[in-house]
Amino acid sequence: MPLYPAPVYRIAGDRGLLLELGDGIDPHVNRAVRKMSLAIEREGIPGILEVIPTYRSILLVYDPMRIRPHEIRRIVSQLDLASSEATLPPPRKVEIPVCYGGEFGPDMEFVASYTGLTVEEVIEIHSAPLYQIYMMGFTPGFPFLGGLPQVLATPRLPTPRVQVPAGSVAIAANQTGIYPIASPGGWRLIGRTPLRLFFPERAEPFLYRPGDFIKFRPITPEEFQEILKRENSSGLP
Repeated sequence: MPLYPAPVYRIAGDRGLLLELGDGIDPHVNRAVRKMSLAIEREGIPGILEVIPTYRSILLVYDPMRIRPHEIRRIVSQLDLASSEATLPPPRKVEIPVCYGGEFGPDMEFVASYTGLTVEEVIEIHSAPLYQIYMMGFTPGFPFLGGLPQVLATPRLPTPRVQVPAGSVAIAANQTGIYPIASPGGWRLIGRTPLRLFFPERAEPFLYRPGDFIKFRPITPEEFQEILKRENSSGLP
């Protein structure tokens, strides 16, 4: 039995090669994506400019003057995935306090109505699981989380908001995530965390990484303000 799914290679423009390792949101496929990405990065292939892992695939951005897609495919097929498997960082559990609803979750009432649940039930169900981070992107540190209970699946907004506050916790279809910085966005906002999630001045700019698990913890508006005050006055780099 192979250590990882045999990738399907697809050309992605004149500087990209896409390696598809499966379909859908699957923790086994995503683990294969992460260990293959690590192996490629460790190999330091001349001409590979960027390795971008996603839910089920890896985008390799390359310099076409230095390397060709068939050469990348040959090198990747010879990588020692067993070694990269052994060096995958162990997943961490990161607790994220969230104040649900009200001014922090303007779409909470819609989510409750759409799913046929009460607001209290939405909060209880949403904060119960451990959510695995499958990938990060869209904006710096935005975690795409797998494991949202199907009962909470809710369509995204028909028209995105121009500005979503930093720390907003949201749902779109069968996914949930957190907006680390203020940005446009079309997901349904159900709450907000007072934690600062993006530290561009640090060597490790995020509180979490792909493969980690997120646990949401409901808090009151008063707790939100207390944590926010500590975050703003910490002065930590």
